[in-house]
Amino acid sequence: MDLDQLHTFLEIVRLKSFSKAAQTCFRTQPAISAQVRQLEQEIHAPLFERLGTRISLTPAGRIFAGYAEQILDLRRRSQDAINELERVPRGELLIAANEATCIYVLPEVFSEYKKEFPNVQLHVDRSYGSRVVEAVLDNQADFGITQLPVEEKKLQAVKIHSDEIKLILPCSHALAQKRMASCRDVAAYPLILPKSGTTRSRLNAWLEPVEESIRISMELDSTEMIKRFVMAQLGVSFLAASNCAEEVEAGRLCTVSLAPEPMIRRLALIYRKDKALSKAALGFIDVILKHAGARAGRPVASA
Repeated sequence: MDLDQLHTFLEIVRLKSFSKAAQTCFRTQPAISAQVRQLEQEIHAPLFERLGTRISLTPAGRIFAGYAEQILDLRRRSQDAINELERVPRGELLIAANEATCIYVLPEVFSEYKKEFPNVQLHVDRSYGSRVVEAVLDNQADFGITQLPVEEKKLQAVKIHSDEIKLILPCSHALAQKRMASCRDVAAYPLILPKSGTTRSRLNAWLEPVEESIRISMELDSTEMIKRFVMAQLGVSFLAASNCAEEVEAGRLCTVSLAPEPMIRRLALIYRKDKALSKAALGFIDVILKHAGARAGRPVASA
């Protein structure tokens, strides 16, 4: 049983004629009759009584006609809902991102997006490092925000933000007045390091020349905890400049660039290349790129 057969059946009911239904359905009368026979075979009951040149519905036909109308009406309503979805997107999007991104990148993006797409629900899966990539690959998240580079070939990565990973320390600290600090400079002090992730991997490489002499006092997975413990003078640490801008402006923390070259962090929006993107999803990409371009003061290029 298919929708075309139901349409043919209801045309016969409406016009009370096989020949007239054949004309409106652009088929031959034998083809129309064959469709009705197929329906009767499937439901195991005759649908029409034929009295000479006249036809009428059997009791089974009258019951079946009601359900056929409901089925085609549902089909029309589903198509209308899909068409409405394109005009006024609704549904939900899930974005995987780490804590700092949730706090310092997404709020403004979400606010702007909700103004344009008020019927779309936005959800955040707070994930870390490789888990963001895995969530997008496994279709558990529509989008992810993570550090570049992203090596997975199934993913599209578009740069949305860049800033500098800096040494953070109390403003009374002996290194606070330096313009740049080397790994040997910081090796003399207790270190508070991120527990895992791309930044931790890069810091491990930067600290490698002095790895025998460094003292790791804490490993934390929270940006806010890192800042609080540094302000409590429990050690020095490393954060993206945008993640501690408020504390620096208020004089609660100071930052120093890393030597010999500044350590630049690049964030990217990632999504599956083979995934069909809804209008709501395309709108999210557009909003986050506009936001990124406005912060950078220039267009954002694909990574």
